[in-house]
Formats: sequence, C-alpha cells, structure tokens
Amino acid sequence: MGEEIGADVEQELDRVYEGNCLELIGGGIEAMVYNGLTPVIVTDPPFNIGYHYKGFRDRLPEAEYYAMLADITDGVPAVIIHYPEQMHRLSIAKGEAPERVVSWTYNSNTAKQHRDVAFYGVKPDFSRVKQPYKNQNDKRIKRLMAEGRGARLYDWWQINQVKNTTRGKSAHPCQMPIEVMDRIVGILPDGIGVIDPFLGSGTTAVACRKRGVPFIGYEVVHEYAEIARKRIEEEIDG
Repeated sequence: MGEEIGADVEQELDRVYEGNCLELIGGGIEAMVYNGLTPVIVTDPPFNIGYHYKGFRDRLPEAEYYAMLADITDGVPAVIIHYPEQMHRLSIAKGEAPERVVSWTYNSNTAKQHRDVAFYGVKPDFSRVKQPYKNQNDKRIKRLMAEGRGARLYDWWQINQVKNTTRGKSAHPCQMPIEVMDRIVGILPDGIGVIDPFLGSGTTAVACRKRGVPFIGYEVVHEYAEIARKRIEEEIDG
C-alpha cells in the first residue's frame, strides 16, 4: 500500500509514498496520465505557522512558502484548502484566480472559524453530490426524502472539525473531516486521478476509496504515512 521511494522510481496508483512531494509529484502526474487520467491535486497543505509534525517544522519564509505551493500546483488542476487571507496570497503567487471557491465553516475555540476551498483550473459540479434537505418536516420534502433524493450541494459547507473526541480520530493533530474531502472528490469531473502532496492522516485517499477514484498520496512523516495506510485498509475492508 505504500513505500519510501526515490524520484526516479515508477509510481503506481492507489499508493501512499513517503518522501518530499516536491521531488516525487512529477512521477505521480506521469502515472495518472499514463493510466488515461487527468491528474488533479487535492490537498490541505501545512499552514506554515511553525507547527511541529513529528520532527518536521512547518515554517518557511512567507515568499518561499507560497512559491512552493505555486510550484507544486503549476500546470495541474488543483483544489486547495486554506484560510482566506492565505488563499489570496497563493492566487497572487500562482498568477491565477480560482474557478470557484467554497466556504467551509465550523465551530472552533480559535478566532478562525472558516476556510476556503478553492478550485484552480477545474470546475466543480455541485449537482453530483446531494445533501439533506433543510426543512425535513415539510410534506413535499418528506416525499422526496422517501424517494432517496437530496438537495443540491451549496457552496457553503458547515461541517465540524475533527476533535479529540470525534469517532475515528487518529494520532495526527490536524485530521481533516471525511465529509469535506468526500464532497470535494464527489463534485470533481469523471476521468480524474487525485494527488495529495500533503497526505497527513490520509483523509483525501479515504474519500477517493469511497468514491472509487484513483489516488496517489505523499507524506514526509513515517508515522503519519502509516496512519494513512491503516485508514485506507480499513476503508477497503469495510
């Protein structure tokens, strides 16, 4: 399911690879194209706030940080999750405005309570994923629900963050909610393959498994790569 590789090793789909994504992502893009897929980067990158991830310190000079993200996503459709002010700076570094932006809101003890989900070079189709109707006591709504129908997905998602008490919480300090990544993967076009250069606990890969979408993930911290592999295996086993 995963391994540590060099930049010159031919990569396979549905794998978690350990190493520097800057060195490995070219091979992942080649693997997607070779298999007839359009590569799309989907990721929740490190925030660059000095957080320590098992020996990896998330702190680069600001210009270098945004240049790095712009370089990773250069010429490839990408869905990036970040805080609004950081997303503006990333767009400037990329020289590109997103096709669409979704607001993901959540309750938090911190001052920041929402993030942007920006779609660069790819247009999401919100009709592909349904969400529960709001007024579920309405007779017409009840009839639609009985038929298994749902409301069209909006561009404002209220989904709680993963907390220490959340079922399925791993040892990764910043685990993404599966609901967020599942919606993102679900509204992307057919014929894609997803690459997550900052895989973390593996939520992007789990969402891809649920949706039957091929993926490749990169993670620099061995412990987190192992967490991702375990979660993917659990999804496969059902």
